[in-house]
Amino acid sequence: MSFARLLLAIAACLALAAPAAAQKRIALSFDDVPRAPGTFMTPQQRTDRLIAALRRARVRQVAFFVNPGNLQQPWGAGREGQIAAYVHSGHVIANHTFNHPHLSQIGAAAFIANLDQAAAWLQGRPGYRPWFRFPFLDEAENDPATRDAVRAALRERHLRNGYVTLDSMDWLLDQLVSQAHTESRTIDMNALQDLYVRILVECADFSDRLARDALHREPIQVVLMHETDIEALFLPAAVAALRAHGWQIVPIDRAYRDPIAAAEPDSTNLFSRVAALASLPGMPARRLSPELNRMDVVTEAFNREVLHLPTAAPAPVQ
Repeated sequence: MSFARLLLAIAACLALAAPAAAQKRIALSFDDVPRAPGTFMTPQQRTDRLIAALRRARVRQVAFFVNPGNLQQPWGAGREGQIAAYVHSGHVIANHTFNHPHLSQIGAAAFIANLDQAAAWLQGRPGYRPWFRFPFLDEAENDPATRDAVRAALRERHLRNGYVTLDSMDWLLDQLVSQAHTESRTIDMNALQDLYVRILVECADFSDRLARDALHREPIQVVLMHETDIEALFLPAAVAALRAHGWQIVPIDRAYRDPIAAAEPDSTNLFSRVAALASLPGMPARRLSPELNRMDVVTEAFNREVLHLPTAAPAPVQ
């Protein structure tokens, strides 16, 4: 589809589906299920804590994107019950490939075989949705032939792209916490919660502003989270902060009925569906991503606020 026709089609859908009044709506999704043991919790403890946190936060339905290959890991053996527990609690599951490969590294054929292997495990299970999320959000956007081959395979299999519109950066915080724990550093847990909540709220608000500027409406946002200890510990505080900033938490089924779900942007910025659409008219790359989605910025904030390490002195002016 040409760029002009794509914009016209999206504009028509958005006009028909625009809400009567501005709304900040967001749905939650979790990748890499089941995930390895964390710094603070076993996989089972984390699942139990996440389910309880979602219930306590009154979040009716989220998506868990599953890597069935993790069930073959020593720490994943027998963990099918954790996935079933999420579904029993009202949530849904979807495809995240069998063992989380990088599309850009293995090519289309091997990647498609990997997602098919996951599909064979997922098909027919309660709570399954025909959605597919790319590991690392890697859609090979700089390799159109590979990108389009996988898109065609998804269409043939009636799988829809389980896109996101913003990143909570929980995966990076989880890595930083693990490293700090290994180094026997003191972790300020209250400051860690505050940093995580700030990242989530600021990135959600950024994506909302970007959508209003570029798409002239407020689509339902989809946040990328992971099945980490960070989420299990801080999810109620994060949801409370989102609501305090005017966000409504909506079921993931509703989010993926938003008109932007039908778009396949021909963009080199596919990390966020909103950013991908915003980039098509030529919006500069520097305006497509929030400051708190930069690894260096988050790492520096973690070291300063959570570990209370001294801030490096600025380099002298030459």
